[in-house]
Amino acid sequence: MSGTEGRVHRLNVSGGGVPKTRVSAALVSRDGIAGDVQGDRRYHGGPERAVSLFSLEVIDRLRGEGHPVAPGSAGENVTVAGLDWRRVVPGARLVFEGGVVLEVVSYCVPCGKLRASFAGGEIRRIDQRDHPGESRVYARVEAEGALREGEPVRLEAPRGG
Repeated sequence: MSGTEGRVHRLNVSGGGVPKTRVSAALVSRDGIAGDVQGDRRYHGGPERAVSLFSLEVIDRLRGEGHPVAPGSAGENVTVAGLDWRRVVPGARLVFEGGVVLEVVSYCVPCGKLRASFAGGEIRRIDQRDHPGESRVYARVEAEGALREGEPVRLEAPRGG
């Protein structure tokens, strides 16, 4: 497998805070995932941070290191399986089978509210600066629509890259 094809493992929403809870399907608009609320809009949400994504494989590695992280506990809206997460970089696009298209805008800086998901509260374990290729990412919505668990997704490299 090339690491450019995967699937939606889990969709996660919250009325504010973490962990986010599982939903089997969700509408995605330029404002984000329906039913998801960000407590502090200075750092979360908005058009350039509409959707947060994380890798199931990274979560599995972290669990192997003894961290109690699980899908949704790191605050991501979409937990993706099968993609080479090191290639999920700003400018890359995730094209979902149902028509939703997300463009990665930035890496997520770990928030102190995630401490319970990491042994010793070590949230920097998913900081891009300390552990490249193991951070959550923020994306803007290029094409709105519905997402569902199990839906195939294709990773496209940044344009010109």
